[in-house]
Amino acid sequence: MKAVLLYEFGGPDKLRYEDTDTPTYGDNEVLVRMRATSVNPIDYKVRSGAAKGRMPVQLPVILGRDLAGEVDEYGSKVTSFEKGMRVMALTNRTYAEYVAVKADDLALIPDELSFEQAAALPLVTLTGAQLIERAVELSAGQTVLVTGALGGVGRTAVHVALKLGARVLAGVRAREKDAAVALKAGSVVAIDDQNEIAKLSGLDAIADTVDGATLENLLKAIRPGGVLGSALAIPDAAKNYPIRTAHMWVQSDAPRLAQLAGDVAHGEFTIPIARTMKLADIQQAHRLAEKGGLGGKIILVP
Repeated sequence: MKAVLLYEFGGPDKLRYEDTDTPTYGDNEVLVRMRATSVNPIDYKVRSGAAKGRMPVQLPVILGRDLAGEVDEYGSKVTSFEKGMRVMALTNRTYAEYVAVKADDLALIPDELSFEQAAALPLVTLTGAQLIERAVELSAGQTVLVTGALGGVGRTAVHVALKLGARVLAGVRAREKDAAVALKAGSVVAIDDQNEIAKLSGLDAIADTVDGATLENLLKAIRPGGVLGSALAIPDAAKNYPIRTAHMWVQSDAPRLAQLAGDVAHGEFTIPIARTMKLADIQQAHRLAEKGGLGGKIILVP
């Protein structure tokens, strides 16, 4: 099969599109023919070596976390999937024509979604949902600020928080405020505007997807006993505030993924796609994704 392999850490030029062995699969696993995957920030952080401290990998490695495809073969103990079924998953080694996946990690793709639409969902939607549900542990009636609300993780966090019955503030850059109105949050806040930040207070929680100085400027807006949940990192400055902190590392959850994909299929929220590219063009795809500013995800197809 064709796949993208990383033999050494570095820039996009270190990614090699070449022939490699088709993966074997166990009794409880499914061999999925990849029809679409996507580029996520963790992919280029692993590629560059920036993430090797918290996410070590053994080289050579095939990157990629999102999978949308068709069941090709399956193990002897798999009873819930048949050849040809359209499936999706949060898994590993998805920059490849075939991917071996635990059956328990697979969800069916809703009929309304294409492979490309489905491939945009697993990592960002599960991260956003788990940020709200597991890290923040948000309840109905509480007020939460979601930073980076126009990103895939942020969009999902806003959606999940609204469905829980929370009051949601969508935190974005000032130039993004008009676009953020479509998220249907209770209000939109420019988190790069000191005047707007100064007006924030008494938040029950912040669900953070941006990190850095922007987040540090917002900590004082959390009420005593409130929560900072982050999909990235907890800043040292948080220790100076009487708040609970929770870092969230996404976990596979096929039933929840199926629910979120259903919400997307029904038009309840969207994960925008900026561009669809061939897997063979992986170096260019990483350069574009790392540069940013696309307004959506890059989807890769065989």
